[in-house]
Amino acid sequence: MNLLEKIKMPKKKADNPPPQVPVYWIENSESVSRHFQFEPDGQLLVKIVDDSRPVAYRMVESFRNKFFPSGYPYSVNEGYLRYTQFRALQHFTSAALSVLSTQSLLFAAGLRPTPAQATAVSWILKDGMEHVGKLLCSNLGARMDSEPKRWRILADVFYDLGTGLEVLSPLCPHLFLELAGLGNFAKGMAVVAARATRLPIYSSFAKEGNLSDLFAKGEAISTLFNVVGIGAGIQLASTICSTVQGKLVVGPLLSLVHIYCVSEEMRAAPVNTLNPQRTAMIVADFVKTGRISSPADLRYGEDLLFPGRLIEEAGNVMVGKALHKVVKPSELHQIKRTFPEEKFILHLGSRWTDMVLEHNATGEDALRGWLVAAYAADIGKCFNASSEIVLRDAYERMNIVFSPFLSELHSKGWHTDRFLDGTGCRFSL
Repeated sequence: MNLLEKIKMPKKKADNPPPQVPVYWIENSESVSRHFQFEPDGQLLVKIVDDSRPVAYRMVESFRNKFFPSGYPYSVNEGYLRYTQFRALQHFTSAALSVLSTQSLLFAAGLRPTPAQATAVSWILKDGMEHVGKLLCSNLGARMDSEPKRWRILADVFYDLGTGLEVLSPLCPHLFLELAGLGNFAKGMAVVAARATRLPIYSSFAKEGNLSDLFAKGEAISTLFNVVGIGAGIQLASTICSTVQGKLVVGPLLSLVHIYCVSEEMRAAPVNTLNPQRTAMIVADFVKTGRISSPADLRYGEDLLFPGRLIEEAGNVMVGKALHKVVKPSELHQIKRTFPEEKFILHLGSRWTDMVLEHNATGEDALRGWLVAAYAADIGKCFNASSEIVLRDAYERMNIVFSPFLSELHSKGWHTDRFLDGTGCRFSL
């Protein structure tokens, strides 16, 4: 074949690229073989090829995958399991109480408990007193930011009070509208308080930016045990609680379990924002032992119902008073000269120390003031000096320790960008 013939010969078509072979592999762990495969669009498919584990074990894992955050227990902070356990029992008792109260309302109104009539009564009451309760409670949002645990417990107390009024309605049918209206008023307040405090509580458990996953799985558990509780409530309503006397026995028992569960939930939550109580506890531990307590360390020491108690080791600091009630105009400039660059004012009293913060003060500013107050109280016990000298010496001690104190505080997981003092008064010069 000469050169001309080679040129005239048709060229061979380019070979088609070989088909892509799916990328897959098999992993074996804990008696389970899983097949992993990447799809052409980049998605990863996982199939269980062989599972030799006991049925009970597989059921537990399936339950955990559906109702607990992905990566549990490593993706959440300490205390989440205990919080979830009591949350489940809390919703169970709450749902059972709801069934009993609805039945009692229908009997008190002289109606048979049919779904249509129950819906009508419920809507009439919700559109009235319940909305009034929601509006009143919505004005307390700042207090809920500062003490979410306390208001979460109060929410369930309000709910059980409203439920109790509904349970008692058959005993005085002539006051049906009054009792039902007050009951729904209390429930309206409970709804707002519970919803407003939900995010701070869930945020305390989020460890890997998984707040949405925590919220979704928490609602899944709530829904599941609400359904179970409704079933138990129906059973109780048709047996033990078919009479008012039975409800008066079972209702308080369920309510006690309900409140106990929500209080244990709140004790388990390691809230990491600074409010007056937690700041005082941090400072007290640091002054006494030289160590910084983590949110998990302090959670069981919080007073959930009366958080305003004074802590002597932290200087007996009281925060939130109006400036004109703390210092006289003639004393203000003298106090500001002691702390010229600070965003707080301290006034040493015989029983406690008042601290007033500027309007843009952060958690760091509150911590600085609290440490000064704690050191001032300690110095005042040892030396008989004027308050100005005591505060100046305490201020110097605070400046020496504050940088390592703040670094350790951040490493323990505390957020110091804000100080949540509820409705505390602040000043601006």
